[in-house]
Amino acid sequence: LALRDGRKWLLFGTGGGATEPAHLAAEFVGRYKRDRAPLPALALATDIADITCIANDYGFEELFARQVQAHGQKGDIAIAISTSGNSPNVLKGVDAARTCGLTTIGWTGGTGGKLAGLVEHPFVVPSIVTARIQESHITLGHVPCELIEEHLLAKASSPAAAPRHAPEPSPPHHRHAPALCSAPETTHPRPTRPLSRT
Repeated sequence: LALRDGRKWLLFGTGGGATEPAHLAAEFVGRYKRDRAPLPALALATDIADITCIANDYGFEELFARQVQAHGQKGDIAIAISTSGNSPNVLKGVDAARTCGLTTIGWTGGTGGKLAGLVEHPFVVPSIVTARIQESHITLGHVPCELIEEHLLAKASSPAAAPRHAPEPSPPHHRHAPALCSAPETTHPRPTRPLSRT
């Protein structure tokens, strides 16, 4: 519904949780499986100028909060990713998203950490193995990609309704088709000459 209403997705996380947003944002802006119009999504850990500027001037903990404040609007969706659920910059990003009126979703693992209690919609992978948590997160990310594409393209892929009464064929026209070729040219016999002996 948010995308249909012109809203966007903001995705952020650190480490492996930084590359997953980049992957999923590309699925929205490019495509997941089917050709369609691009969808607005931003990964907040990909712009090296923003990252170094904010980290240098405000501290690494403000990395996502500043970007959410810059890009987020009421009705947008913020997806925060942290395997432990306790990354300070991710938690501050969620705080900023809540203040700005974004819908907040958290992907985490283990027992959920602080993130699970901070977002509106937590998804907790019941594992303490970082690799398994990250693998589950990327699979989880593909679910909305597929559902959104199916929803957006449902009408386009459904066959058009056939008319109740097929129109009657128009009567044939009894006209002679115009000639497509010009009249053959009159040819004149060419004089013959004896073959030379060589």
